[in-house]
Formats: sequence, C-alpha cells, structure tokens
Amino acid sequence: MKSGDETTPQKIPITKPFFGPEEEAAIRAPLHSGWVVQGPFVKEFEEKFSAFTESPFSVATSSCTTALHIAVAALGLQPGDEVIVPAFTWISTANVVEYMGAKPVFCDIDLSTFNIDVAAIDDLITPRTVGIIPVHLFGLCAEMQPIQKIAQKHNLWVVEDAACGFGAQYHGKHAGTFGEMGCFSFHPRKSITTGEGGMITTQREDFDQQARILRDHGASRSDLSRHTSKAGFLLSEYNHLGYNYRMTDIQGALGCAQMDRAASILETRLQRARHYNQLLAGIKWLQTPTVPDGFVHGYQAYVCLFRPKEPNLNNVDRLHQGRNELMMRLEAKGIATRQGTHALVLQGYYAKKYALRPEQFPNAYLADRLGLTLPLYVQMTEVEQALVYQSLQQAIG
Repeated sequence: MKSGDETTPQKIPITKPFFGPEEEAAIRAPLHSGWVVQGPFVKEFEEKFSAFTESPFSVATSSCTTALHIAVAALGLQPGDEVIVPAFTWISTANVVEYMGAKPVFCDIDLSTFNIDVAAIDDLITPRTVGIIPVHLFGLCAEMQPIQKIAQKHNLWVVEDAACGFGAQYHGKHAGTFGEMGCFSFHPRKSITTGEGGMITTQREDFDQQARILRDHGASRSDLSRHTSKAGFLLSEYNHLGYNYRMTDIQGALGCAQMDRAASILETRLQRARHYNQLLAGIKWLQTPTVPDGFVHGYQAYVCLFRPKEPNLNNVDRLHQGRNELMMRLEAKGIATRQGTHALVLQGYYAKKYALRPEQFPNAYLADRLGLTLPLYVQMTEVEQALVYQSLQQAIG
C-alpha cells in the first residue's frame, strides 16, 4: 500500500490456470514411479479426453501446433498443395501448412463470430486445394455442417483447429469430432492445461495409429509398449519419417487431474461469461461474444469488438488508436487485457511471401485492430468483474 488515500492498483490478470491439491498430488506420482516420459498417465489422459469429447480415439502431443503438424502429415499433405485457413487465427494454423511445403490460402472471417466466413470458401478452391482447417476461435465452433458439405463436394479433408475448442459444442457434438481430425491445446491460457500440450481426436483407427507413429519418431511401437511386453530389449522399427512430439507423463498426470474437474471448470467459466453479458449489455460501443442457436460456447476467452462507431477500412486506424488507449488505461488500473488474436495476413512472413494486403481481408483486419479480450478465469469473483465493468466505463470516458 502507498501512503495516504493512494493504493496499489488491484491486479486482475487476463487469465490464470485453476490448480489445487489434486494437481499437486498428480504430478508427484510419476516422480515417485520414475516413469516420466510418455507412459501410463498419458494413456489415461487420452482415455479421459475421449470419454469427455465422445471421440473414439485421442492422441496426446507436445502442443496443439505439433498436433496440427501430425494431422496434416498423416493426411499426406504435399508440396504444392493448397489448404484453406482463416485469415484471423493464431499463426500455427498456417505454419503447419508451410512446414509441409504446401500453401495456406487465407479466407476472410465473419466479424460477428470471428470464425471463417463459410460463404467465401468456395471461391478459394482450386485444383490444388486438398483441405480446409476451420478454427473454433475463442471457444465458439465454426459452422461445421456447411464446411463438411463443401469438403464432400470437392473431395477435401477437414482438420479442425480446436486449440480453443475444449467444451465447445455444435448441435450437440463436441468440437474436434467433425473432420478427419481435431487438434486441441493445453496451453496455460486454455480452460484446462498441462503447461504445454496438445491432443488429436479422430473417428478413424487408421488415423489414430498413424498419429501415434508420427509423434514418436516414426516408431512402430511406443516405449511403454516395448518396456511392458516381452523382448523389450529390442528397439522399435522405424518405417516412417516421424517427429519427437510426445507428451511427458508429468504432463499426462496433470492432464488427468484437470480432466477430473473439467466439467466444473467449464461450467464456472460459462457463469462468469454470462455475468459479463449482463454487466456489459448496456455498453453499446462493445460487441460481446455471439453465440448462435445450436452452439455451446466454451469461453476459452471472452473476446469483444471495440466499435464506438460502425468499423470500416476508412475509420479502423482511428478506432484502433482508441482501443489501444482504452487498454492502456485499464492496464494502469491493474486490469490486463489483450487483443483477440492476430490477422495472419498482416504478419511479415505471410504478407511478404504472398503479397497480401489488409483490404483483401477486411473483417480479419478489423478483428485484428479492434479485438478486445477481457479477463476471465475460474477464480474470478463478481466483485472483480464489476471492477472491470466500472473501469471500462471510466476509461472510455
């Protein structure tokens, strides 16, 4: 505390993971057993994840990026192929296409949902197009039914980037269970976390087996399988070019503990989001998250759009300055905010390589410049949410 009437600003982070004694006990177990590489706890985590998402197969990886990389590799993505991805998403979505020597083809988004604009996909399909990577951004599923129809019409595969999609549902089905594969993240900003980590979900046993081989250097069997069966002294065969994208058993144990409380975590985040909706209903200059009929939002993040005026390419720079000034004022009050994510078409690598201009993707550009993420986490109180609301009102004034 400072002297007099001044106090140190209260610190409200953008998010924080939810850990308790269960998580602490969980990560001790592999330390005591001595098996800390990918092993029995990773297997248990995969089984719990499959049960929760109702996906027949789940394959744990070291991150969502590596999960996506495995997925496109397992599907046989080749140099010269094209894959349609949203223009507004985390950079990994496009990077995994580049890793394979293929070309990401960017599609603009729907500004009300921040997800890929389904109506714009067809015009981007060429004879080189082999797949679509829709993103369930911030916890809201993309429009999977029309995307699947487009994919079936043109014989394309679909890999769901469900990095933010844990807990998200689309017409009664969990994110990651629509396409050939779905890929999830367990980064600390996600609803459940293993520090770093990812998961691949699939309906097909052949994709499951291929993903397991590719994550483990291309090995024909895992270390756990080798060490718990006869002739464990013999190394595996390596008939595929694979990667070291394995999750450790320490992470797997943490994931198991997080899965045991996953339903409660998601319900609490939903309650916090609903309380924000009530508080912010009267703030006309802030577009709060949209949830269309038939969707369940997972609320990995509570991302709004700063729009004191109807945004367009002519006024976006002025509005962008206003948004940043608002965020700086909140930061001075001890309240963390973030932009939602970035428009890939503005990033130096992609803008230069493919000669991209912001006006080609107007909604992605507006979302990049005007997105505003408010703090959201399980431990957040209604008092803290009220402080965020009051501070927003004061800062805009």
